[in-house]
Amino acid sequence: MDGTILVADDDRTIRTVLTQALTRAGCKVHATASLMTLMRWVEEGKGDLVISDVIMPDGNGLDALPRISRLRPGLPVIVISAQNTIMTAIRATEAEAFDYLPKPFDLPDLMRRSAKALEQKRHLPKAPAPPPRDPGEGLPLVGRTPAMQALYRLVARVVNTDLPLLITGESGTGKSLLARAIHDFSDRRTLPFTQAQAGDLAAPDEAATLLARARGGTILFDEVADYDAETQARLVRMLDLPRDDAARIIATSQSDLAARIGAGQFRQDLYYRLGGVTLHVPALRERLDDIPLLADHFLARAERELGAARHLSPKAAQLIRAHPWPGNVRQLENTLRRLLVTATEPEISAAEVEQVLGTQPGPEPRAEAGGPDRLSASVARHLKRYFDLHGGQLPPPGVYQRILREVEAPLIEIALDATAGNQAKCADLLGINRNTLRKKITDLDIRVSRGRKLM
Repeated sequence: MDGTILVADDDRTIRTVLTQALTRAGCKVHATASLMTLMRWVEEGKGDLVISDVIMPDGNGLDALPRISRLRPGLPVIVISAQNTIMTAIRATEAEAFDYLPKPFDLPDLMRRSAKALEQKRHLPKAPAPPPRDPGEGLPLVGRTPAMQALYRLVARVVNTDLPLLITGESGTGKSLLARAIHDFSDRRTLPFTQAQAGDLAAPDEAATLLARARGGTILFDEVADYDAETQARLVRMLDLPRDDAARIIATSQSDLAARIGAGQFRQDLYYRLGGVTLHVPALRERLDDIPLLADHFLARAERELGAARHLSPKAAQLIRAHPWPGNVRQLENTLRRLLVTATEPEISAAEVEQVLGTQPGPEPRAEAGGPDRLSASVARHLKRYFDLHGGQLPPPGVYQRILREVEAPLIEIALDATAGNQAKCADLLGINRNTLRKKITDLDIRVSRGRKLM
């Protein structure tokens, strides 16, 4: 690489690491913990690339992007942030940042993006920054896991396109919430957001009424897999109507539409009309590391709404993280709101969590049709979704070890439970050495519950 890079971050360690890595790559680096100093360098014409944190002691890096764009239209900015929410990704994209990476970031990945930014020449004048607006309260689209961060980046890329969106995911994952967020952060946010059900297309003339009501805004069709054949046909005809004020179409589905097409239950032409871009919202069990963040988020929001301050004890937090959450984010939120009301002390105890969770029996997952290979087929689907969520880019390096860890930890936990915590039996069951099992328990940070005594 060749060029001068301006680094702004209040974390001295990050400044040091980036300065050393970029210098070794052949760049000149100016690093600062002050947004004011960064802006002075920009005004003086210094730098070929900016790498900036969001939250700085003297300002917000995202708020500075429009000014940087006005002062230096061709200067690329890479935003790095520990605020790992969809709002951060969308605001960075709206402000025309060159790229956005959540913390903790992968250093080789950041180096590749920096090299790309230095090579890219941007000649087009920048559009004026959008007027500031309330980012909205209570969006539980919070997460640091790779799957959620990839989803945020993909949403940021499509938020202002006219492409139809198909949002998939299990019940309770937040599909409708994501659709609303996309509308609220898009250029159509001042236009209507219309939620349509199958009944809104019951009569032949109601499609035109629905379009007129939308007035070029966004129409959300919830759970399109439940539409009957006649309603699907009307929806196809509606989507084919030429209009000057065409609405943005978003559809949700918790069912596998491809499988329904194969079974003759869903129109293939409708699927192609709805699936311009598919956004998959992962189930909560697929992003366990986000559960503590979501729990804190919901407790804080409930505190503002209900006026009662509560926090989870360490053991209570462990129970929350270990629960399977078949109802996903919606079930987690409802559980925490109930705990906020029923807890007797500011600290929610493990016993109180157990009592509430004990009244919520989780349904067994539905068995999928198929033969003996259904486990490998299920794993293949999840892996494909993981790669697809990166929007045509490769995931960060280290996929093999991340996937092994995701599979290995629950396998060992289930085997330990099945053998009542007897390590010798568990090791024999798994076909590994007992010392290997002990090491894996430590390396994978497998928690030992009260009902699982290791022997």
